[in-house]
Amino acid sequence: MSEFVEATDRLGNIAPAVSIFGSARTPRDHPYFALAERIARLLSDAGFSVISGGGPGIMEACNKGAHEGRSPSIGLNIELPREQFGNTFQDISLSFRHFFARKTTFIRFSVAYVVMPGGFGTLDELSEALTMMQTGKIRRMPIILVGSGFWRGMLDWIADRLVDEGMINPADLDLMQVIDEPEKVVEAIFQHYENRHFAPSVAERDTLLNL
Repeated sequence: MSEFVEATDRLGNIAPAVSIFGSARTPRDHPYFALAERIARLLSDAGFSVISGGGPGIMEACNKGAHEGRSPSIGLNIELPREQFGNTFQDISLSFRHFFARKTTFIRFSVAYVVMPGGFGTLDELSEALTMMQTGKIRRMPIILVGSGFWRGMLDWIADRLVDEGMINPADLDLMQVIDEPEKVVEAIFQHYENRHFAPSVAERDTLLNL
């Protein structure tokens, strides 16, 4: 409960915010690192706070790009026995012991998800958001997969197996879009909200209270 309270107190004024996910194991000299940093910088300069998991790899790239931009760089750090350590580019840093509180915080304060290449943790965050939107627990928001070559096999499998075998509806594929160019990532988020406000409606806010 204390993690939910602290997150609400410290993130109440950061809207609008975009969460970016990706591997903690991506080295600083990898093209994915530079790509994530560029996307975060563009989002920050466009007025979006940028939220990452606060650790190394893609998370560090996102916080670095946002920290050098106009809007806050936020890290939702998780206590793990290995691998996770906080990067130094966080304007706002929160620490979580519980994954479920951390994932709820990502969802509550984000108007879009940008998903870079990553491992199980990245897939977990992606699956969580897709499930919440598919079941109507949260409002529709952009979920943008960056790296068409990385994601193509998974998307083909979803279409060939999950759709063809009736596990999901064909329209569920539209919950995600694949974009490789940083400028187009920002553009897609603005296009989604062109005819509505970034803030949730009263009904959507009530739904979030029942996550």
